[in-house]
Amino acid sequence: MAALFSLDHLPSILVPFVALQYPTDTPNPVDSFPDSAYYNAGKLDVCIVISLIAIMAVLRDAFRLGVFEPFARWKLTRDLKRRARAREQAKSLQNGNSVLSNGNGHISNGNGHIANGSGHAQLNGHAIANGHSKTPYTRKELQHLNRSVLRFAEQGWSVVYYSLQWCYGLYIHRNLPTRVLDPTDLWLNYPHIPLAGPFKFYYLSQTAFYLHQILILNAEARRKDHVQMMTHHIITVILMSTSYFTNVTRVGALIMVLMDWCDIFLPLAKMLRYIEVSQLATDATFGWFLISWLVTRHFLFLSVIKSAIFDAPRLITFEWSVEKGHFLTREALTAFCSLLLALEVMQCIWFWMICRVAWRVVSGKGAADERSDNEDDGEKQD
Repeated sequence: MAALFSLDHLPSILVPFVALQYPTDTPNPVDSFPDSAYYNAGKLDVCIVISLIAIMAVLRDAFRLGVFEPFARWKLTRDLKRRARAREQAKSLQNGNSVLSNGNGHISNGNGHIANGSGHAQLNGHAIANGHSKTPYTRKELQHLNRSVLRFAEQGWSVVYYSLQWCYGLYIHRNLPTRVLDPTDLWLNYPHIPLAGPFKFYYLSQTAFYLHQILILNAEARRKDHVQMMTHHIITVILMSTSYFTNVTRVGALIMVLMDWCDIFLPLAKMLRYIEVSQLATDATFGWFLISWLVTRHFLFLSVIKSAIFDAPRLITFEWSVEKGHFLTREALTAFCSLLLALEVMQCIWFWMICRVAWRVVSGKGAADERSDNEDDGEKQD
């Protein structure tokens, strides 16, 4: 069985697409992952990123079409049938000024009749035979159902990915000699090479995800915040790729753990709203997302930026040395901090929008995401 999956059976040109490249000796001393294989960074790492993008595309469609869309369609169709039955019952009650005739069991109100001998009834033009009712749906209801199913499935993949990747990122972070509340550790012992296998795979998979998100944004219908989201993803990819090849990866790993946490709860709140589970559950999930965003993307993220601006110049010797793996110059650090600040500005804008949604919750109007739910054509959400 082991020989079946051996890389020796693959053509050499395919090996970089399925395995980590540039293996090297374990550093001595080692401050993280002592039992893992270690690798350097190189150009061939792009190959496995391409493979991961393809895998994510397949997994996204598999979850969307095989799990989330069928579940949402079943749930929303069941609810729609119940509403249609209730609507028909309400109409029949409104037209319930019936006149009973004591001779033949006939009920008539001018709109329909019930004959007890045939088992047939007609109410307001809708046939009911043997207790089975035809429940009419309006075109608007069907459009809303289909749209909610698609949105639910899209957000479902986000919940799956961010949940798994945050757990993996937490595992990586706990095995690194870095601390969330003391970011100075991020700059000690620079350059951070070589990389442990689990850490390298984590970094490359995160880069692949944001590249995949860029492709998705351009493939789907554009939403109101298309430009902002595209800018965010491009900046993120630039930061991750440059930090990877300049060996400043520990700060990148911490930032990704901070970012992924609250990204679990916004799509989850949307999913609850799309399938109309409970307004209370939706608002509670959104409230937790609001708190998580404030803590991770402002307080903790700003502490990382502060450390990059003030601690990094104090703890890192700026030089360009290919032999040593030193690529972080003062100019490079300035560009790095500028991109981090650009991300924070975008997050402040988004947080203002989030607070507007929170005000809707407090005022009793319920949570409705203003960032990306509606497309540019102005379609309104019920």
